[in-house]
Amino acid sequence: MLLLIALTVLGCNALKQDKTFKLDKNDAVAYDTIEIANDSLEYKIIILEVGFNAWLTTQRPRGFFSQQYLENRNVFYVNEYNNRVNEPSRFSRDLYPFIIDYLPRVDYGYEVNYLLYHYFLFFEEKYNQNLGYFNRN
Repeated sequence: MLLLIALTVLGCNALKQDKTFKLDKNDAVAYDTIEIANDSLEYKIIILEVGFNAWLTTQRPRGFFSQQYLENRNVFYVNEYNNRVNEPSRFSRDLYPFIIDYLPRVDYGYEVNYLLYHYFLFFEEKYNQNLGYFNRN
């Protein structure tokens, strides 16, 4: 039920915020788990969400979208998601429990951007949310 996603930036001096999600090795027990790191291992994305793996196999394949396309969408999605985290009186803490630390000027690589973008699509569909201003292509 509780969505869990973390974009972990290792070796980066990004600002830490109190609401940033932290993972412990034991947190993934009851969830589908995807952990992908880029080639340099500086950045990784961890998605813990029941049903995400199966849902992802029904989506457009890697390579369909350019990295630039994914990055542009992720900037909008992350901003909207984080805005909702900061408005707990309007948006449920169950759906928006933590800040996602995603910096537009950082190259996270294709795989991280692909998974983050698709997680937002999954999140919108599963929880009947609308984070973006886009038609789903």
